[in-house]
Amino acid sequence: MLVWCALVVSHFKLTNHSSFFLLCTLSNFTEYFKPNMTENGLGNRVLNMDTMNPNVKRVEYAVRGPIVQRALQIEKELKEGVEKPFTEVIKANIGDAHAMGQKPITFLRQVVALCVYPDLLEDDKFPEDAKSRARRILQACGGGSIGAYSASPGIEIIRQDVAKYIEKRDGGIPSDPDSIYLSTGASDAIVTMLKLLTSGEGKNRTGVMISIPQYPLYSAALAELAAVQISYYLDEDKCWSLDVNELRRAVKAAREHCNPRALCIINPGNPTGQVQSRQCIEDVIRFAAEEHLFLMADEVYQDNVYAEGCQFHSFKKVLFEMGPEYSSVVELVSFHSTSKCFMGECGFRGGYMEVVNMDPEVKLQLTKLVSVRLCPPIPGQALLDLVVNPPQPDEPSYATFIKERTANLDILAEKAKMTEQVLNTVPGIHCNPVQGAMYTFPRLSLPEKAINAAKEKGQAPDMFYCMKLLEETGICLVPGSGFGQRDGTYHFRMTILPATEKLKVVLEKIREFHKRFTEEFS
Repeated sequence: MLVWCALVVSHFKLTNHSSFFLLCTLSNFTEYFKPNMTENGLGNRVLNMDTMNPNVKRVEYAVRGPIVQRALQIEKELKEGVEKPFTEVIKANIGDAHAMGQKPITFLRQVVALCVYPDLLEDDKFPEDAKSRARRILQACGGGSIGAYSASPGIEIIRQDVAKYIEKRDGGIPSDPDSIYLSTGASDAIVTMLKLLTSGEGKNRTGVMISIPQYPLYSAALAELAAVQISYYLDEDKCWSLDVNELRRAVKAAREHCNPRALCIINPGNPTGQVQSRQCIEDVIRFAAEEHLFLMADEVYQDNVYAEGCQFHSFKKVLFEMGPEYSSVVELVSFHSTSKCFMGECGFRGGYMEVVNMDPEVKLQLTKLVSVRLCPPIPGQALLDLVVNPPQPDEPSYATFIKERTANLDILAEKAKMTEQVLNTVPGIHCNPVQGAMYTFPRLSLPEKAINAAKEKGQAPDMFYCMKLLEETGICLVPGSGFGQRDGTYHFRMTILPATEKLKVVLEKIREFHKRFTEEFS
């Protein structure tokens, strides 16, 4: 401040008296305001990088990480007229079906529309089965409105419908509505369960086994909760299969520094697209029983199975078919969502979890924990009800529903096959069959020169590759390093969701780019 005053004096050629007056006045002004600036000003925030929760700083979520932020910047640049070698950004980084052009299922949207605006119940354009579903849901809502809160575990009739759906899916194995908790997508339920499981300090800190590659929600949640991530590797050479011997290796090593308490399985797999065999699931359940682990089965892609000879088996069904030796003791929670499968309704944030063999007192604590968030979004709950209680053969909406559902899944199967075939024609890219889910996770062979260039930039080699791909082609993928991978291997995750013609363009651009990239760094 005094330096600034001196400059003012010099510039305006003030007299000594005037100079002294100005300096004293401004000096007093500074001293007067100094306490406020120190205590409340920007220079001394209460919340800063030193005082914030250190666990949050450890959280990383690659699916919406730096490369996606750059993609958003490029989109803005394109709108402002900045010249690029492409005209649009194609976001193949995330499993957002409707953003990629998939059309909503008519029946689902009709009923939700009726619930949101009940006056439409008088409109003849809506079929009677859609109206009856909407009336039933509204009658279960407070004040007959989906604008009201529900019970914290979710609307009772919807939990009952979920239980019936699970029973039918699993060949009659009973499901208790009181063991069903509706959630804000599956992610919310997964984080809630991890909160319940996390405890202890030092070597007694909870360890959670997650697959590598993994969906970054798991590693991010564990980081936030200061739990210990126990990595087990899927076998890329065997189509990303799960080997129980690898589970044994991982848990044995982990017991040296933490208390392994849970095992997470994603089936069908994200980001790897594999579908676990029944034998594999049985082996996992036996392992969980032997090691006294809580099983978490992420089954949000259960309708997304494409490969011949593959079939979805729910962990609960297999558990109970293995008999009381396992079904009476293995603790299990399974998750499902409205965001994937044939629906792709990500924005509604609908989902559920079913708990099996949970301690009754812990179950009360779980109910308390979900009550803190009041309740999941009611439109999401309504949409979930339509997924688990779809039109029946004797109802007017059935034919259209089945046609749209089948078309969505058939198109995904075609694109899964096409993605595998095209990528495997590119020298330096190896793609396993996309057996299920919505992604491929191909391995990249990168020149040593490219790896060194990445290191100079402080980037993982596949991040360097994906960022360069984005800048040159407008295609946004997620580097494999964001999901975890064996040292010395490089991958990217790409969704198969873009419309068929656009997906062909994406694959061709990747082919051309990889050739240029390899030549540039050879």
